[in-house]
Formats: sequence, structure tokens, C-alpha cells
Amino acid sequence: MKRLDGKSALITGAARGIGLGFAEAYMREGATVAIADIDLDAATAAAAGLGAGAYAVHLDVSDQDSIDAAIASVVDHAGKLDILINNAALFDAAETVDITRASYDRLYAVNVAGTLFTMQAAAKQMIAQGHGGKIINMASQAGRRGESLVLVYCSTKAAVISMTQSAGLNLIRHGINVNAIAPGVVDGDHWVHVDSLFAKLEGKKPGEKRAEVAAGVPAGRFAVPGDLTGMAIFLASPESDYIVSQTYNVDGGQWMS
Repeated sequence: MKRLDGKSALITGAARGIGLGFAEAYMREGATVAIADIDLDAATAAAAGLGAGAYAVHLDVSDQDSIDAAIASVVDHAGKLDILINNAALFDAAETVDITRASYDRLYAVNVAGTLFTMQAAAKQMIAQGHGGKIINMASQAGRRGESLVLVYCSTKAAVISMTQSAGLNLIRHGINVNAIAPGVVDGDHWVHVDSLFAKLEGKKPGEKRAEVAAGVPAGRFAVPGDLTGMAIFLASPESDYIVSQTYNVDGGQWMS
């Protein structure tokens, strides 16, 4: 028997990268997976590539109506919601004196409010179903410590860790386990954007920041989405039923706690 047989999962920001890696892993373990993304075309293509058991859902986590519609769509399609991964997030970098309210508002709308209110909507559905559930929030090593040029993003991920603790303590009485994963640096298309920001801010050549960061990982390399899937499966499975409010580092040794 597979560890997630018969489970219905919703993964936000799942059209590519880490979210898509989670979706692939969950399907291998027997789950039905909603590929939720603000880019419905990309989500539809991703779901088609995964095959039967995956389906696309439009979701803008900064919009409450969109969150509610996505949860309803999952219930309509699968009859229930057992697992949520709050994966959708945005990144930005700037000197402290150059941070704009627009950037702050945009990151907090997605990374903090989006995580909170998607978690809330999923929890309401799980409570109504009456048989518990699993919620996994995506934090970051950036939530464990500040970084010179990444004040806003770091603070959003610290908020995710704190929200995971509080929500976990509140929801476990309903049989809902809330935990989080804190990745380190994960390879993917988003690193083109990150590298370009640091190239501009630190006067580096394209690719230079990426190489420096990879060299600084004790494990000697960037993570790939597959490095995170084992933890994501574990936290969604019955094996984690007694784990509450924890944030697990999956970062190649970058942070120890």
C-alpha cells in the first residue's frame, strides 16, 4: 500500500519547480493532486504531463474569492481535501533604504496573507469533513536568519514559521497537523531572477552569485526539488500524526536547530 493512497491534495504554486516536484511525488504515493497556480495555462499543461490523478485549479493566493473557489473546486473534483501544501511565494531583494511599499505589500500579500488564508480555508474544509488533515507550509532558511539584502523576504518566511507554530497548536484538536519545511537554496528557473537581482545589487557577473551560494552549502550543491519530496511525503502521511507545529530544515546543512 502506498503512503498517500486515497488522499486528496492541493499544492499551491505547483505548475513548476518545487510545487511540481511535490505533485509528482504525491501521485507516486497514490494521492490525487490539484495543481494550483495563478497561471492556469501552465497548471493545465503540468497536470496533463502528470496524467490521470492530477488536475489544474486556478488560484491567486492574494485573493480570497480565488482561494475559496479553489478549495471548492478540489472538493467538487475529489470529494474532499486531505492535504494542503502552501508553496506559492514571491522573492525580492533590495538595500534596506531602497525597499518600496509596493514590494513589501506584494510579498506580504502572497507569502504571509496567502499562506494564512489558504491555510484557514483548507482547515475549515478539513474540520467540516471531520477526519483531520495535513497542512504543510513552505518556510525557508531565510526565515531562520536575516540576510543583508533580503529584509522583506526573510521576514515573510519568519512569519510562516511563526504561523505554523500557532496554527499547529490551535488545529491539532481537530486532528489537523500543521508543520513546515524550510529549504535552503533550490535550483530552478527562479534562480535566474534571484541571480539577476544580486548581480545588479552587488555588481556581480551573471551566474557569479549562484556559484558563490552553491559553494557555501555544506552538502556542496544546490538542492533539487527531489531533495525535498521525502519530507513532504512524510509530513502528509500517517507517520507524522504526532508531529505538531514543527519546521524541518532540508537545506544541505546550512542551518542547524
